[in-house]
Amino acid sequence: MTTSTPPVPAPSETPAPPGQAWSLAEEAPPKAQDALAATEGFKETVSSQSETAASVIDTLDAWALTFGETRFSLLDGLIALSVILLVILVAWTITRFAASLLKRATRLDDTQRLLSQKISAIFIWAAAFFIGIDMLGIDLTALAVFSGAFGLAIGFGLQKTFGNLIAGIILLMDKSIKPGDVISVTDQAGQESFGQIRKIGIRAISVVTRDRTEYLIPNENLMINQVVNWSYSSRDVRVKVPVGVSYEMDMDLVEELLLQAAKDTPRVLNTPEPRAFMVGFGDSSVDFEIRFWIDDPEEGMGNVRSDVLKRMWKLFLEHDIEIPFPQRDLHIRTSKQFDQLIEALHAREDSRSKS
Repeated sequence: MTTSTPPVPAPSETPAPPGQAWSLAEEAPPKAQDALAATEGFKETVSSQSETAASVIDTLDAWALTFGETRFSLLDGLIALSVILLVILVAWTITRFAASLLKRATRLDDTQRLLSQKISAIFIWAAAFFIGIDMLGIDLTALAVFSGAFGLAIGFGLQKTFGNLIAGIILLMDKSIKPGDVISVTDQAGQESFGQIRKIGIRAISVVTRDRTEYLIPNENLMINQVVNWSYSSRDVRVKVPVGVSYEMDMDLVEELLLQAAKDTPRVLNTPEPRAFMVGFGDSSVDFEIRFWIDDPEEGMGNVRSDVLKRMWKLFLEHDIEIPFPQRDLHIRTSKQFDQLIEALHAREDSRSKS
C-alpha cells in the first residue's frame, strides 16, 4: 500500500488569505502608457480594416521612447502632427470665412467690422486649441505641472504682447483710433509728419506717411501717450500760412489778394471760407496770416501751403506788392581813438593826392 503526498501548490498559485489584498506572487511591472490616448483607438481602427496597415502601424509604434510611465512613439508624433495641422487648417478656414461674412455686414462700420473680426478670431482659435487637445486625448490635468511656469511666461515674457492686444481692442471699441484716420507721427530726429492709419494689428498699428514711410507703432503707446488725431471727429483740418508785406503797401489790397490766393487753390474748401488776419507789426514787415480749411489731410499739409504761397507770389507781382527783407540801422558811437583814426586816414589820402 502506497501513500501519496498531495502536491504542494506553486507560490504563484497560493491563494491569498481572506481579507488580504495582496499575495506572495511576483507582480509584473506596469506597462508604460502611450502619451496620446488617441493612439490606441487609431491602432484598433486601422488593424480592423487592413492587416498590411496594421503591420505598418505596429512598426511605427515600435519606435518609441519611454519616460517613467509614459511612452511616446513615432506613431504618437505623426498622429499629433496630423491633428495639429488639421486643426490649424480648419481654424484658418473658419476665420477667413467669418471675416468674409463680416465684410458683407452693411450695418457695421469699418471699426466695428474690424473689432468683430478680431474677437471672432480669438474665440475660433481658442476653440480650436481645446478641440485639438480633446482629439489628441491629452488629459489637461497632466499640464498642471507646467501651469505655474506658463503663467510666469505670460506675466513676464508676453506682458507687452497681451498689453498691446488688449490696447488694440480698446482703441477699436472707443473708436479713438481707427483705420483711415490721419495722425501726427514724430520720427527719431524730432521731425513731425502726417500719416494715415492703414491697419490695426494685434501688436501694432501701421501708419503710412506721405513719403511712403511706414511706421509700426505699438498699440500700448497710443493708449498712454498723447496722440494728435486730425480726423477724429471730422476730417476738416485748418491750415495756417504766415505772410509779411512792406509797411508802404495798401493793407486792404493785400488782404484781398491773400484771400484770392487761398480761394484759387483747388484743395482749399469754400466752406468754411478762408480768412486773412493782420496778426502784428514786425521789425521790417506787417505780418498777416491766411487761415483756410481742407478735408483731405492724408494728401499732405506742406504741398497745400506751397500751392497757396505760389499763387500769392504771382498775385503780389501783378499788383507790385513788396515782400520785405530784414533791414537794420547801424549806429556807431564816436570816441577819441576813432576820431584820431579817421583823421589819420584823411591825412594819408591828402598826402597821396598831393604827390
